[in-house]
Amino acid sequence: MTVVLRRVNRVLLGLAGLLLVLGGGAVLAAALDLSVPSWWPWSGPDDVLLTTAQRQRWRDEGWWWPVVIAALGIVVLLALWWLLAQFRRARLREVLVETGDGEAAVLRGRALESVLEAEAAAQEGVARAKVALTGRRAAPRTRIRLLLEPHASPGDALTALSTEALAHARTSTGLPKLPAEARLRAVKHRARRVA
Repeated sequence: MTVVLRRVNRVLLGLAGLLLVLGGGAVLAAALDLSVPSWWPWSGPDDVLLTTAQRQRWRDEGWWWPVVIAALGIVVLLALWWLLAQFRRARLREVLVETGDGEAAVLRGRALESVLEAEAAAQEGVARAKVALTGRRAAPRTRIRLLLEPHASPGDALTALSTEALAHARTSTGLPKLPAEARLRAVKHRARRVA
């Protein structure tokens, strides 16, 4: 599903870019008094987008400006939604697991995330863990955020994460590799007084 959305996104971006480049080039050509096709609405630098009659045609209608403003508002909201969607990473819904008999089983992504979270949070020095699966069904990737206790060693936490939680996940899913991006942060705490 994410591959299809990514392709649709790229096609829409490509079409929008192509239309903007062609339209801008044609307007620039007309403004520079270069030859433009006969069907093009602007043929010279003195032409305007809308004539005075076209601009004043709907001026006295009470519904015109609210409709124009609402339509432009919807266009702006859709553009903002599309922009924000570019920064959102899709989570993996399922992972393909080799069963050893030539068949493959499907494991829910949330189930694997919750097991990884529980095992990572059970490590010594880890206050909380958050795991998200990304990538493809046959080649998942993990993003792990660990909240460390004040006394925890980041090196020890990473070693335990890779040798225990991630190793168990790789073994249980039969994946040859399970790339991980880990972000560590310490719990905020008050400074201790030394007497």
